[in-house]
Amino acid sequence: MEHPEEKLLFLFMLIMFPSVALATAAAASQDCERQCGNLEIPYPFGMKKGCYLNENFLVTCNKTHYHPPKAFLRGSNIEVTHISILPSELHILNYVARDCYTKDGRPDISRARPFLVVDMFSISNTKNKLTIVGCDTYGYLHGEIQGEIYSSGCMALCGNSSRTIKDGSCSGSGCCQLEIPKGLKEIQLDVRSFNNHTRVHSLNPCGYAFVIQQNRFTFSKNYIKNFTESKVPLVLDWGIKNDTCQPPNHKDKCLCGPNSQKNSSLSLDGSEYYCQCLDGFHGNPYLSQGCQDIDECQDGSHECKFKHQCVNTPGNYTCNCPKNYKGDGRRGGEGCTQNTTFFILIIIGIVVGLLVLGISSMWLYLAYKKWRFIQQKAKFFNKNGGLVLQEHISQWQSSSDMLRIFTREELEKATNNFDESVVVGKGGYGTVYKGVLMDGSIIAIKKSKLVDQSQTKQFINEVIILSQINHRNVVKLLGCCLETRVPLLVYEFITNGTLFEHIHRKNNHSFLSWKTRLKIASQTAGVLSYLHSSASTPIIHRDIKSTNILLDHNYTAKVSDFGASKLVPLDQTQISTMVQGTLGYLDPEYLLTSELTEKSDVYSFGIVLLELITGKKAVTFTGPELERNLAMYVLCAIKEDRVEEIVENEIMETEEGVFWQIKEVTKLAKECLRVKGEERPTMKEVAMELDRLRVMQVEHLNLSDEASDSTSINVGCDNMNNNAMDHSIKAQILSRIPLGR
Repeated sequence: MEHPEEKLLFLFMLIMFPSVALATAAAASQDCERQCGNLEIPYPFGMKKGCYLNENFLVTCNKTHYHPPKAFLRGSNIEVTHISILPSELHILNYVARDCYTKDGRPDISRARPFLVVDMFSISNTKNKLTIVGCDTYGYLHGEIQGEIYSSGCMALCGNSSRTIKDGSCSGSGCCQLEIPKGLKEIQLDVRSFNNHTRVHSLNPCGYAFVIQQNRFTFSKNYIKNFTESKVPLVLDWGIKNDTCQPPNHKDKCLCGPNSQKNSSLSLDGSEYYCQCLDGFHGNPYLSQGCQDIDECQDGSHECKFKHQCVNTPGNYTCNCPKNYKGDGRRGGEGCTQNTTFFILIIIGIVVGLLVLGISSMWLYLAYKKWRFIQQKAKFFNKNGGLVLQEHISQWQSSSDMLRIFTREELEKATNNFDESVVVGKGGYGTVYKGVLMDGSIIAIKKSKLVDQSQTKQFINEVIILSQINHRNVVKLLGCCLETRVPLLVYEFITNGTLFEHIHRKNNHSFLSWKTRLKIASQTAGVLSYLHSSASTPIIHRDIKSTNILLDHNYTAKVSDFGASKLVPLDQTQISTMVQGTLGYLDPEYLLTSELTEKSDVYSFGIVLLELITGKKAVTFTGPELERNLAMYVLCAIKEDRVEEIVENEIMETEEGVFWQIKEVTKLAKECLRVKGEERPTMKEVAMELDRLRVMQVEHLNLSDEASDSTSINVGCDNMNNNAMDHSIKAQILSRIPLGR
C-alpha cells in the first residue's frame, strides 16, 4: 500500500481451509501459552499449532514491536482486544472511513475507505451500529449476506451552526446511526460530502463513517470539528462450521465436551454453532472436562434456609431440613417447621399475647389521642383570647346571645378543609374564605394570620367592636371559632365584591352610576356617623378605604374589617396609638402626631369620595406625576376651577344634570381633607350633607367656590413636591407607614 499512514485501508480476509485434523481435548490441554500481554486466549483460539482448532482460530502475538505485547488475527494487522467463550464474541479494532476537504473544496489526501471480509465470522448485529459523523456528510455500508448484496446508509447534516447539535444524540443532526442486519460477513464503508464541506468547513472539514460497538460510543459535538480516533472497537460473533462434526452420527455434540450443549442460533442457515455449558456448570465447553459443576453450597448462590443443610448435586443442589424438622428447606418454600405440639402451643401463646398487647395499645392510643384533642382545643381557646373574649361578652348579655360559637368541624366542612379554591380575599390581618353551612347559609370566614400575640389582640378587638355594632350597613358578625390554631370569625357573605373592584373595574364589574355612587357614599358616611356618635362607646374605624366597603346585590354598602379599629373612652376625644392605616388614605395629622381622633376617619372618607368622583386610585405609581397622589391632584384642580376635568369620563358622558351634585360632593371632600383635623366637619355633618344632596330636586345651583384659607392644603400645581410639606417631614411620614397594611 502506498502511504499506509494516510490512506487507511482495512483488509481482513480469512480463508476457510479444507477439512483439517481436529484438535482433540488432549491437544488442547498440551503446554499451550494462553496469555498475550493483557489478553487471555482461550481454546479453540491459540497461538501455535496444536493449541487452536484450525487456522481460522490462530492468533499472532507480537512481542517485538509492542510493550506490552499485542494480539492480531492470523495474516492481518487487526488487533484483538478480547475473546469471549460465552457469549462467543471476538472484540477487534476497526478502521474509520474518512473524507476530508480543504477550505476551497479540494479532496484531502487523507481520504480512506476501509473494507472487511470475514467468511467464518459474522459482524454482530446486536452489538454494533453503522455511525456517520459530519455536517455535510452521507455514508454507505455495502456488504454481503449469504451471497446476496446488501447496502444501507444515512446522512448527517447540521448547517453552518452547531446550535442544533446535542451531545449524546445521533438522530441526524451532526450524527446518524443505523442498525446492521444479522449474518453480515463482508462490509465496505464509503463516506462522501454533498458540497465538499465548503459551506461548513470552519465547523466541520471532514466526514467520518465506521461500524462501532454501540455501548462504547457516545456522540459528542466536539467530534464535528475533529474525530481523532483512527480505529474504533467492533464485535464479531464467532462460531464453528458444522463440517467439524465427525462422525455424522455425533452432530448433536460435535466439539462440545461433557456437560455442554450445541447452539445453532448463531447463523441464519444454521451452518455454524457454538457450545455452552449446561445450567449449573461453568467453564470452557470446548475442552474435555471443561464444564465443571458449580458448587452452589460453597459460593453462596443457593436459597437454602440453613446453609449447613445445603447438599450439592451435579448441576444443582438440594435443601434439607434439620433433624426433627419437616417442610421445604428453601427460603421461598414452606420452611422447616418443628414437628412437635409444644412448639405449636408456644406459637399460639405468642400470637394471643401479641393480639392482647395490640388491642390494649390501640385502646390506650385512642384514649390518649382524645385527651390530647381536648387539651389542644383548650390550649387554642386560651391562646386565641377566649378568656379575654368571655370577660368582655359577660359585660353585654345581649351581645352574647347574638354570637354563635362554631365548632372547628362545622367550618372545615363548610370550606372543604379551607381549600384555596374558596378564598375570596386576603388582607393585612388574615384570609377570607367562602363557606356553605349544612342549612345552606352562605358565610364568609376570616382566618387570622398565625404570627404573634398582636394578631390575637386584633382578632379580639374586632369581635368586641362588632359585638356592639347593630347597623344595616355594617357587615354582620355571626359568630366565631376559637378551637383552631388560628382564630376564626364568621360573617354574613356579601355577594357583590368591594367598592374598589367596582370603581376600578376589577373582575369585570359593571359601571356604577352617579346615583348609585352617591347612595354608597351616603350609607358609608351614615355608618361612620353611627360609630362616632351613636354607639355605646365611640368607635374609630382607622382603616376606611374602598376595599373595606362591600356591596350586596342591590349595591347597598356594607362596611367591613374592624381589625384596626379603636374604642374611644367617653371622657377622651383623642388617643395615642401606633400609626396604622393604608397609604393614600392616612390622615397626615395622625401620621405626624400619632394622635388618633374621629377626624382621622373623616380624612379617609374624603379620599373615598374622590375615588367615587374621579374613578382613580388613592395612590398610583404610574402615569403623570401630577396624578400620582389623588388628594393633591383633585385639590389642585379645585383651586384652578378645573373640577369638570377630574370627573370620570363615563359619568360626564352618560349622565346629564348631575354635575352640580358632583361639584357639591367635591367641595365636601375638600373640607374632609383639611390638614388640621379640628377644621374638618364631623361625620354626622358629612352624612347629613350627603343625605341632603340625595333628596334635593335636580337643579343647577350656581354656587361660588369659597376661597381656601390658610389652613387648607395649599398646593402649587407646577411643583407639588416642594409645597405640600418639607422633605424631612415626608421622610418621617414614609418611615412610619406600616408595611403590613
